[in-house]
Amino acid sequence: MSAEIVSSHPTERSQPFDPPQELMEWQSSEPLRRMSYPDGHVGWVVTSHELARAMLTDPRFSARSEFKRAPVDRPGTESFFGVPAAPGWLVDMDPPQHTRLRQQLAGQFTARRMRELRPKLERIVDEQLSRMERLGPGTDLVESFALPLASQVICELLGVPSRDRAEFQRTSRVLFDLRSTAADTSAALERLYGTIRKTAAGGRAPDEVPGLLQALAEDGTLDAEEIAGVGVLLLTAGHDSTTGSLALSVFALLSHPEQRARLTAEPAGTDNAVEELLRYLTVFHFGVPRTPLEDLEFAGQQLKAGDSITVSLSAANRDPRWFQDEPDQLDLGRRTTGHVAFGYGIHQCLGQNLVRMEMRTALPALFRRFPSLALAVPAEEVPLSTDMSVYGVHRLPVNW
Repeated sequence: MSAEIVSSHPTERSQPFDPPQELMEWQSSEPLRRMSYPDGHVGWVVTSHELARAMLTDPRFSARSEFKRAPVDRPGTESFFGVPAAPGWLVDMDPPQHTRLRQQLAGQFTARRMRELRPKLERIVDEQLSRMERLGPGTDLVESFALPLASQVICELLGVPSRDRAEFQRTSRVLFDLRSTAADTSAALERLYGTIRKTAAGGRAPDEVPGLLQALAEDGTLDAEEIAGVGVLLLTAGHDSTTGSLALSVFALLSHPEQRARLTAEPAGTDNAVEELLRYLTVFHFGVPRTPLEDLEFAGQQLKAGDSITVSLSAANRDPRWFQDEPDQLDLGRRTTGHVAFGYGIHQCLGQNLVRMEMRTALPALFRRFPSLALAVPAEEVPLSTDMSVYGVHRLPVNW
């Protein structure tokens, strides 16, 4: 083991689509490495694909929020880290609490359920493309397409009324902004919880299909606070991760014209193309936290109970020992089996099939509607969202 303790989790990127260079250097030299956290705790960071999957499937490592520390300075995280999980926040729980909640929700996010939602999704995509066309060349693709599309889809799934969606978008940004204060975050959460509670309690017509929140309320298995927590979790996670993935994918395709041509020329390969974009871009750029529940040996190192560990998904998805043939290159024909863009193990992202369906539908439709789509500014002037917990771009001005 190296005697050096790295001072913090890196955030700066030399290239917009690559993880911080330090992560890749650690991966090649010491993929389980000591790292100092902002509060002074000395924990670990994992950067290899093999160790990431091993840790994320090992029951000795906990996901519980009372053990978590943020790997970067985030003044607004007091309500998320170091305290027991809020009701419904299954990402911050271990079995059996996590198992009970996930089993109640899993049926709403199966591949079959996503296929049933596809006609509605295609309608939303077409409406947003028409809106973007009306705004004209020079528009910001994030504000005119990626953000409202992701927002509408997750709100439709949960049953959030259209009148509440603009406020939800504003509130969600506050939660994911690394610069938000504790007071900002607390106020944003309170507003979101109010929206979710109102949605879950809302009535519906006899012939109206209920959204997920109303369906959970009518089922009666989860209590009101669990439903509220599940709703806030799904609303924020499904909104920001999809927005980031869509906008960053368009930026990458516009920057790699040969890969864009491949996507538009081979519609049968769209599914694999989306998997490669997810692997290559990996929007969860600060990874996922884990903590050993006992003193143990892992990858030849002695870990102590309570050690904070950050599993870097973006670094793992560039590991040449798993993804051969230049993993730092975007290749829509690559075999992407085993990528960890959605995590791995029992906590693998519940909404992954929804994100996949949105990207498989939206990206080909966008380039069919605007075959001459291009960046309206030089690539180096596109503002990157390194100040957010979900990576992407703040704006993506485009012409056609």
